[in-house]
Amino acid sequence: MYFGVDYYPEQWEPGMLDEDLDRMVELGCNVIRIGEFAWHLMEPQEGKFDFSFFDRVIAAAGKRGLSVIFGTPTAAPPAWLAHAHPDILSQPETGATRAYGGRHVACYSSEPYLERCRAIVTALAEHYRGERNIVAWQIDNEFGHEGSDKCWCPRCRRKFQGWLSRKFGGDVSALNSAYGTAFWSQEYNSFDEIPLPAPTITVHNPALRLDWERFCSEKIRAFAEEQCDILRRIIPNACIIHDFPGGGLTKSVDYAAVSALLDKAAYNNYPVWGGQREPLPPEEIAFGLDYIRGLKGENFWITEAIMGAQGHDITGCLPRPGQAKLWSWQAMAHGCDGLLYFRYRGAAKGAEQFCCGLLDPDNVPRRRFFEAQSFFSEVKQFEAALSAPMRAEAAILYDYDSLASFRIQRQSLLLEPEREMKRLHGILHRSGVGVDVIPASRDFSGYKLVIVPNMAVTDQDFTARLKAYVASGGVALVTFRTAVKDRDNNLVFGKSLPVDLTDMLGLCVVETESLQEPDAVPLASESGRGTAGVFRDMVVPQGAHVLWRYDDEFYRQYAAVTRCDYGLGAAYYLGTVPDAAVLDALFGELMSRAVLERLELPEGVECAVRGEGERRVRILMNHNARPVTALGRELGPFGVEVTSI
Repeated sequence: MYFGVDYYPEQWEPGMLDEDLDRMVELGCNVIRIGEFAWHLMEPQEGKFDFSFFDRVIAAAGKRGLSVIFGTPTAAPPAWLAHAHPDILSQPETGATRAYGGRHVACYSSEPYLERCRAIVTALAEHYRGERNIVAWQIDNEFGHEGSDKCWCPRCRRKFQGWLSRKFGGDVSALNSAYGTAFWSQEYNSFDEIPLPAPTITVHNPALRLDWERFCSEKIRAFAEEQCDILRRIIPNACIIHDFPGGGLTKSVDYAAVSALLDKAAYNNYPVWGGQREPLPPEEIAFGLDYIRGLKGENFWITEAIMGAQGHDITGCLPRPGQAKLWSWQAMAHGCDGLLYFRYRGAAKGAEQFCCGLLDPDNVPRRRFFEAQSFFSEVKQFEAALSAPMRAEAAILYDYDSLASFRIQRQSLLLEPEREMKRLHGILHRSGVGVDVIPASRDFSGYKLVIVPNMAVTDQDFTARLKAYVASGGVALVTFRTAVKDRDNNLVFGKSLPVDLTDMLGLCVVETESLQEPDAVPLASESGRGTAGVFRDMVVPQGAHVLWRYDDEFYRQYAAVTRCDYGLGAAYYLGTVPDAAVLDALFGELMSRAVLERLELPEGVECAVRGEGERRVRILMNHNARPVTALGRELGPFGVEVTSI
């Protein structure tokens, strides 16, 4: 297992290197991550490579037993490249070219940029092909972050047109048919006529917009693949990783597709960021960790864990003593088996001066340093359990096309699929149930409970697999706005909603309503009353048992929540967003039917089990700023207890 820090030696005086590395050893590190933003240092002029600086860093680290994760520097192209080829810069949808500066400013359709990326990665790999101290290569940095997932330049339009031509076999009439371009007289005579979905009056065709999302994702996936191919060709045994940012479900990049290229997925975990008055709730942090683990269905690394306040121009709240260490333990509880802190020392110059490191620029070790040191010391005692794979009993499924479909047509001002996933995930998390957040294309037959939230775009392959899962004894929860559209982002003619799932669910949806409030309508059942909002399906049971119905005038005849026995299993349908009490009662039944143990945990306390066989540990975490008693154990504020079981 690797534990260490992100280190930027190029930002400090060379004479500090030895002292810094000695202190990292004192900290408890066995790895450092370097190089990801140092392109100019490695290639100060086009084609003139100089790796001597990092040769010294790697050699000095090796003498101290410190391994290296080396980052390809392609996320921050040097000024000379932008000066020589100003057209490498990307464009927002307004059409203005982005200024050089910041990072991720290059267009993935720019051949001069791609050519120089190939050159620097090739030169790096050839120079370090025999360097045993490099244990992993990180390609680029945070794909799709900060709006870099889309570019609207003329190059991208031409490449998009070519991508569409290949998709439809050069037959523009096939595209016209799939898109339904007869609407608003938008038939195309050639692929050259097809626009980018830039701002227009009203909106662009939804099918065009979905293909645009796919194209943007494919550009980045292909960019990642090219770097992976270069590294593996020159260094066949290279371990290749990428550091994914948070919010992956909201980006126009299919992170699961990128992860398929990698040996290890990695995550930059920021429970606090600029402007936040308080950290993310523990269940939301857990969701992000479960999502990253689900990208490959394997354990992952944290390449940027934090200890201090963070932000570029505006900072966020300061983690309380012990709180950031708790987040490090939480990462381990959710499948992390290697962790590095961002950063060793906070920057004195540049855009990230207020992203606090373990040390401040005054170079004096204080609380944050010693807190990280204590974590490294403690976590190494449980390496056997924490390096074992995780095995969750429940899964939440997502689909890239469906998420893009909601970005294109949100349907309700309050409807955000990621938020709905987090809402459902949070109930299981607070009950101590392990959850995998995985692509719907993955095999889910081995889970006790499968949740399908807002999966608007489906196909017959998915619906057949879901029905087979339930028929063989599985328990599934399907929510509103699932199985509404086909893969072209169009409604399906001649089939009732949810498309191809009406038999399994024992119902059909006859009308829908977008609700612009969280508690807009009343609910009623045999056991009580509640409220619901955001969106609702008017559900007509066709064999399903009604658990909750709407209780407002005109709509009392429609069900809101149902259950249907199907084969050996059960399929539940959630037609709206009910209040917390209704949702909690529903999940109580779901967990009982799926035979999932539900722990009685105090608010803000999390419990997870890692390891296999006799090497298992229970990690009990108190996210509260006050002492609590949980499962018979006393936990101090932000306290963690790890015990063998």
